[in-house]
Amino acid sequence: MVSPTLLLKSSTSSSERVISLGRDTVPIPERLLLAHSKGQVLFIAGAGISLPAGLPDFKGLTLKVYERLDPAVHIVLKDIPSQACNQWSSNVTTLTHQQAAEVKRFVMGDFDVVLGMLERRIDGKAGPNSKVRLAVAKELRKPRLKPAPIHHALAKLADRGGTTTLITTNFDLLLEAATKAPVPDIQTYSLGGIPRPGRNLDFSGILHIHGVLDINPARVSDLILSDQDFGEFYLRRRVVPDFIYDAARLFHLVLIGYSANDPPMRYLLNAVAADGNRFDDLKERFTFFGSSQIDSVAIEDWKGRGITPICYESLKKHKVLLNTLNRWAELSAVNGKQELVDTEITRIVKRKRSASTDADRDLFDHFFRRSDTNERIRLAALASKASADISWLEAINEVANELEIKVRE
Repeated sequence: MVSPTLLLKSSTSSSERVISLGRDTVPIPERLLLAHSKGQVLFIAGAGISLPAGLPDFKGLTLKVYERLDPAVHIVLKDIPSQACNQWSSNVTTLTHQQAAEVKRFVMGDFDVVLGMLERRIDGKAGPNSKVRLAVAKELRKPRLKPAPIHHALAKLADRGGTTTLITTNFDLLLEAATKAPVPDIQTYSLGGIPRPGRNLDFSGILHIHGVLDINPARVSDLILSDQDFGEFYLRRRVVPDFIYDAARLFHLVLIGYSANDPPMRYLLNAVAADGNRFDDLKERFTFFGSSQIDSVAIEDWKGRGITPICYESLKKHKVLLNTLNRWAELSAVNGKQELVDTEITRIVKRKRSASTDADRDLFDHFFRRSDTNERIRLAALASKASADISWLEAINEVANELEIKVRE
């Protein structure tokens, strides 16, 4: 079994401060936690978050569309192994040249191109009511579909302090369903209707940058689905790149539910990387990257695209990721449970600082480092009441002095 801490250290400098939020969680760079406590983090959710709810990823969606519209090609596609690469050869003797070309692109992982080719072959041209798009809508409108626990965790973490803002490339409405309880009046925005990024409370809602299914099943929706759609909205109109660039200047973007090779991620990363090369005011971007073992090549791939990977063990259906997001939400400085933070402070100071684990010392210091003056005074009084050793009180003073120096600078 690979240690989540080991995975993280393989992707970050040993001099960086990381915080473990609890057992079976992945340590998170403290600079990201501190940015989140100030409402300066935006989460971008991909298809991976909807897999636990029973929806397919982009590859699975493509397979389902072929199953509905072209069974002959589907028979070939379904037998292609998940790790197939460009050298994989399928038996396409029973297919037309057009169909064989689609199979080749499928093997390459260009699912946006595949769906575009299929749409042009059977529909003639793209359109919200094409057979391909109607098949996509039917597949994503499964009856009795409910949000997965990760949707609820993200809904809590997306609270920036008085407003909730979540970005997604998904077409489904599961994030909306997950936010109904805590935020009943959350708004849904799509494509050109998305508000311009800003730090004010008006910049809020579930922002579907690739389009969203209409609540009314009888209505068709504009979706960024095929290669032509990506070309239209990323290159010609630049709707998505301009939005992402503005957001990356104001917020730390955190990607969840993507792999580096996902077609939507390729376009997103290229858009951000292009602006990152021209401008130096973009904030650091992060991704939660799951693997069963250390994958140094994949880690460097993310870094090469301008993204800082936070690595975790992906076994047991990404349980560590869900634990981490839930724990982060519970301990959040924005809307977390104050009584839980108090419990942690009281637990930690029962032992002398020198006898405590590095994780407990770092977590204790982090609670004070992220707090304003009034909260630090309250937590210090709590620690004193719990008969904290003098070493803990000295640590509080060190954190306070550190923050004062930063203010003067």
